[in-house]
Amino acid sequence: MLGAGAAFSGLPFAPAAFAQDGAASRWPEVSRFIRSYVDNRQVSGMVAGMGFGQSAPDFLSAGSRTFEGASAVGPDTLYRIYSMTKPVTGMAVMMCIDDGLIGLDQPLHEILPAFRDMQVQVQYDGAITADNLEPAARPITIRHLLTHTAGLGYTVVQQGPLKAAYAQAGIIPFSSSRLPIARDLLGGTPAPSLAEFADRLAELPLVHQPGTRWSYSVGTDLLGRVIEVASGQSFDSFLQQRIFTPVGMDSTSFRVAREDAGRLAANYFLMGGVPLPLDLPGSSVFLDEPAFPFGGAGLVSSARDYDRFLRMLAGYGEIDGVRVMSEGAVRMGASDLFPETLAADGGFTANGRTFGFGAAGLVGQGDTAGLFGWFGAAGTVGLVNMQAGLRHTLMTQYMPAENYDIQARFPVAVAQDAIRMFAD
Repeated sequence: MLGAGAAFSGLPFAPAAFAQDGAASRWPEVSRFIRSYVDNRQVSGMVAGMGFGQSAPDFLSAGSRTFEGASAVGPDTLYRIYSMTKPVTGMAVMMCIDDGLIGLDQPLHEILPAFRDMQVQVQYDGAITADNLEPAARPITIRHLLTHTAGLGYTVVQQGPLKAAYAQAGIIPFSSSRLPIARDLLGGTPAPSLAEFADRLAELPLVHQPGTRWSYSVGTDLLGRVIEVASGQSFDSFLQQRIFTPVGMDSTSFRVAREDAGRLAANYFLMGGVPLPLDLPGSSVFLDEPAFPFGGAGLVSSARDYDRFLRMLAGYGEIDGVRVMSEGAVRMGASDLFPETLAADGGFTANGRTFGFGAAGLVGQGDTAGLFGWFGAAGTVGLVNMQAGLRHTLMTQYMPAENYDIQARFPVAVAQDAIRMFAD
């Protein structure tokens, strides 16, 4: 999926002389990529942001915020980034570790006591009955939560009784729409607070023994509560104070202000290949205060803002002369943090490739070494190659993301253009 990045993994930063004008000529493959989806009306709009090291990004865009012809999209258009929230939360955890507030291998129950004596399903995703439960062999740790190896479930993954139990308890990973289809997708109403979310989650069994298998989960949402308890401030306030404000991410939040509704793109649900309105800007569920800040998939952001986050990471914690994180914290967060207890076949793979998992994000291995980032449920992409200093962000809005090959093709198009730049 991301192997094209290997060709430039060892190259130096691109020349700082790259200016904003002529972006389409510098990134012809990306430009064609964007136009192909917009011109075919597969998406209403698309924005890409690419940059090297600490240089200013190039932005390419096409289309409008809705299929109905709302204003054109651009680098400041707002998008639901869903799971691209996870690396942000993960780096916030790195800050807490760096501050000495928590430890990477600290047992979760030392921070949230309700998780002390967890039960685990013997048959994966099977019955929630005494004959299908056994005690956890080891405590859940912060490392487990960061790498999705805690054994926790996810309503967008589970298919058995635990999915229904999560829905009934309000263990919901994100908001998507006011429409009934949203309840079908996620299965219920979120718990009223992060504290209640954590307490209810602790009462339900795990699907795997902690530390043994990668299984996409609500672990990153739970880390939001860990940050609250460890730091003594609300999770959203922590992100605002420690990341969004110093990085200059002025358009990133868990809620869209009413006055910014005109910047929000519409989200569409693909039904038989036809994009149907799922969440429109003027009536978006993101205009409301969320039940709690979803650390796994709750943020709205822009291509400009997310590029700044990636630029901070590419600078190993520094951006525009501002030190946001220590270099050590960034290096740790962007490294493979899988536990030593991981089963031989328990890692994360995509398209036949094996990847590590760092601060709630993909970590490249082998020919993708240096890559860090993640993808969003509505087609978004946020990746940085730490070795080459190459940042690339893609914003668009459709669900389910896997119905198009956008997330696989975009990094390849970026790589092709980057390789050409260095060859010229």
